[in-house]
Amino acid sequence: MRIAPEVSITEAQRAQLKACAAARSGPVRVAERAKMILLAADGKTDQDIAAQLQVGRRTPARWRVRFIEQGLAGIERDAPRPGRTRKISAAKVKAIVQKTTGERPGDATHWSTRTMARAAGVSEATVRRIWHAHGLKPHLVKTFKLSNDKRFTEKLEDIVGLYLNPPQHALVLCLDEKSQIQALDRSQPGLPLKKGRAQTLTHDYKRHGTTTLFAALNTLGGMVISQCMPRHRHQEWLRFLRQIDRETPPALKLHLIADNYATHKHPRVQAWLAKHPRFQMHFTPTSASWLNMVERFFRDLTDKQLSRGVFHSVAELIAAIERYIAQHNRNPKPFIWTARASDILAKVAKARAKLNKFQSD
Repeated sequence: MRIAPEVSITEAQRAQLKACAAARSGPVRVAERAKMILLAADGKTDQDIAAQLQVGRRTPARWRVRFIEQGLAGIERDAPRPGRTRKISAAKVKAIVQKTTGERPGDATHWSTRTMARAAGVSEATVRRIWHAHGLKPHLVKTFKLSNDKRFTEKLEDIVGLYLNPPQHALVLCLDEKSQIQALDRSQPGLPLKKGRAQTLTHDYKRHGTTTLFAALNTLGGMVISQCMPRHRHQEWLRFLRQIDRETPPALKLHLIADNYATHKHPRVQAWLAKHPRFQMHFTPTSASWLNMVERFFRDLTDKQLSRGVFHSVAELIAAIERYIAQHNRNPKPFIWTARASDILAKVAKARAKLNKFQSD
């Protein structure tokens, strides 16, 4: 008859084992092993321990030996497992990664798992595993544009300063137009969402005209001043500025953030602004519309109201937009800007350096 080796523990080890056994935040398997060692130290046999903790008969014996040989460290980590011998060499993996990032297939702009598998002489599953391990996604592409505005740093610091440290006794408003919003009517009625089936929309549609949404987002409170108009010339822009003048407290100065669209700088607009000194314009750098927080509001409007909407007329489209904005204004939630100008400038400098290096290569 085989006799299990005796387990003897110090008072310090007992205290540590009890803490592991009672811990709720640690791994359950470690707590279970600690209970086994405590019972073994109390003179329990492996068979009694297995019955009490409802584990396999060999489990207490295995961890008893591990504890005797390695102490507490022996029960806190699993033993290494042999696993299957690797079939793809490290050199082969490196070659596939380099081919993916540095070359193109002869008949396409990017690799697929099939084309790479044929070119490398491995299976598609192997290519998929290597790409996943190295974070490679050749099928995806992201767009970007670095601003070439000579006053980029000055304009960036000006606008980010308004977001992070708004002036007292003033409102900061982000303005822009969402132009050419189409009233699209589907050619056939779609099917509603149901269990096991997504909502359906026909790919083709009928156009019933367009409208342009003028919006001013209050960066502090999240409220939106808006108006839909058929065109977006300087005449409409002036009309919108007059609306802002009427709907904001006259005692407050207004800091307006807008892009460099020519309408915003029209001579008549500048003449009107000169007569209304409480209006102060702040223009974003060219190719940097992401600095204007109203674009975030436009994205939500498109996603939640426009992209899957069905509109039989421009009036119906305008009514839907106005309902969405009215509901937003009943419980407005401002978008919180957190990025500092120095952080943005560092990222832009890094991106520009990479772009210049790529072009020189």
